Amino acid sequence: MIQTQIREEIKKAMLARDTVRLNTLRGLSAAFTNELVAKGHKPQDELGDEDCLAVIRRLVKQRKESIEQFKAGNRQDLVDNESAELAILEVYLPQMMSIEEVRKIVEAKKIELGITDKSKLGMFVGTLMKELKGKADGADVKAVAESLFE
Repeated sequence: MIQTQIREEIKKAMLARDTVRLNTLRGLSAAFTNELVAKGHKPQDELGDEDCLAVIRRLVKQRKESIEQFKAGNRQDLVDNESAELAILEVYLPQMMSIEEVRKIVEAKKIELGITDKSKLGMFVGTLMKELKGKADGADVKAVAESLFE
């Protein structure tokens, strides 16, 4: 269970006095609790691994967006902090597929579905996202799919 693993990691971070890791993992633990409450469960219940991964992906996405905003605002100190937190969170996500692997699947799916024009791109990307959910970055899938129609 990912949630149990995070609790153990919090204890290790406390003992190691690793404040960035500790704060990041505590925030993650709080996000798990919020997710439980939002789903109508008790805060002391356990989230399933799929739900945990969804929460982690959401936090990773938030960190990436924050990094972009802080870069635009020329706040390197905040970029460094968010980048450190992002690296800690990404450890708990499964390895994502490379662009080359995504391209192979997208090309095969395009042939399988017989899509020839750009008008069906939205439906095509939606189908791909369902198939590759949790295995590939959505932005990569969209970019590869769009590149096939250029």
